[in-house]
Amino acid sequence: MQTMSPVAQQFILHWGEMSSRWGINRTVAQTHALLYLSPEPLNAEQIASTLSVARSNVSTSLRELQAWGIVRVVHLLGDRRDHFETQKDAWKMFQVILEQRKRREIDPTIGRLQELVAQTGSSSAESYPRQRMDELLQLLEMLTLWYEQMGKLSPKVQKKVLRMGGRIRKLAG
Repeated sequence: MQTMSPVAQQFILHWGEMSSRWGINRTVAQTHALLYLSPEPLNAEQIASTLSVARSNVSTSLRELQAWGIVRVVHLLGDRRDHFETQKDAWKMFQVILEQRKRREIDPTIGRLQELVAQTGSSSAESYPRQRMDELLQLLEMLTLWYEQMGKLSPKVQKKVLRMGGRIRKLAG
């Protein structure tokens, strides 16, 4: 078992609780948090022991984290077991998570809204729902375009834009 400070334990617990509110399995999030805080890659047994969860639960969590692209397998000299590490750069990690959420949640919603708006007829019963869906579709398309444009900027420039905060409001008038 890897020894963790009380602060690290609190972070891992919080990460699991916060992520479960976003629809992500608690153990998946806690596994990610443990790997994020770990200075070296860990094998599944170490993760299971440290988090006090079943090895099968860790395996499932690791597969999901790998599918998200935020955990990767590494091999250590002299050890035949797979070890795992996560992206240590918080900025890059956040970008990967955002891209995955966009691909899994926003893109299908845009596609479905486009279909539904196209299917609505001209009856007065469909007028209001069409208007609401069209407004939501326009917002999601605008946010997606903004996201894609921001993604073309270097991380340095992206951070600069975020640091501008309220000054953007002044620029926009």
